[in-house]
Amino acid sequence: MDARVMDRGRSVTNNVADIPYYVAQAGECTLFEHCFRQQLPLLIKGPTGCGKTRLVEHMAARLGRPLITVSCHDDLSAADLVGRYLIGGGDTVWVDGPLTRAVREGAILYLDEVVEARKDTTVVLHPLSDDRRVLPLERTGELLSAPPEFMLVMSYNPGYQNLLKGLKPSTRQRFVALAMDYPVPEVERDIVVHEGGVEVRVATRLVQLAQALRRLTDHDLEETVSTRLLVMAARLVRSGMGLTAACRAAVVQALTDDEDTAAALNEVVMAVVGDED
Repeated sequence: MDARVMDRGRSVTNNVADIPYYVAQAGECTLFEHCFRQQLPLLIKGPTGCGKTRLVEHMAARLGRPLITVSCHDDLSAADLVGRYLIGGGDTVWVDGPLTRAVREGAILYLDEVVEARKDTTVVLHPLSDDRRVLPLERTGELLSAPPEFMLVMSYNPGYQNLLKGLKPSTRQRFVALAMDYPVPEVERDIVVHEGGVEVRVATRLVQLAQALRRLTDHDLEETVSTRLLVMAARLVRSGMGLTAACRAAVVQALTDDEDTAAALNEVVMAVVGDED
C-alpha cells in the first residue's frame, strides 16, 4: 500500500487539550460541522500553507472521529485507495485501502491535493459523494454502505490548476466547497506566536514580511510565503538563530532558486526585518 497514507484514527479523543490548534476566521469550522452532520462531502481550496490540513485535523478531533489522510500524487491509483489482493504466506489476502478502511470505520477520509491524482482515480469517489454513499468493491463483490459518521474531505491549491490538472465538473459538483486564504495579520501573528514559540515582536515582524512578499507574488513570484513558512522561521528563531538569517533560510530560499530573485527578496527582508543576526 502507498507509503504516503497516514492513519491518525486509532486513538481519537475530543478532549480540548488534544485538539490541534486552529483559529477560525470565516465560519469554516461551522461549515465543516454542518457538512459532517448532513453527510455531505467537502472540498477545501486555498493556497499552500494556509491551514487546510490543520483545519481538517482540528475538526476531526473536535468531532471525535478517526482521520485517515492520503497525500495524493500522480501515481495514485484507484487500487491504492480501495485496496488489492496481496500474496502472503502462500495465500491471497484482500487488504483494504485507506478509502475502504475509512468507510468501514466511519472515519473522516482526507485527500490532500487531490488534483495531483490521476483523473480516473477520483471516479471511484462518485458513489460515495452523492446520495448513494456506497463504495462498490468489484474485486470482492462487496457493496459497502457508508455509516453516518463517514465523511469525505478533499483539498487542492487553485493556483496549481491547469488544463491537465483540475477536477472534473462531475466530481466538483458533488462537493460543498470552502475557499480559504491566509489569515488576517492579527490572527496570523497569534498563530506564529503559538506554533513558533516566539514573542509577539518577532511574530509581528514575520507577518509584516509576509504581507510585503505577498504583494509581490502576482508580479514576480510563482508562489508566495505561507503561514507554514513563517512558523518554520519562528522555530529557527526560538532555537537561537537570528531573525534575518531565519527569514533567509526558511522564507527566501524556500521561495526561489533564482539568484536575482533571491537577492530582491533579501532586500525586502532587510527593509522589513532589518539586520537582526
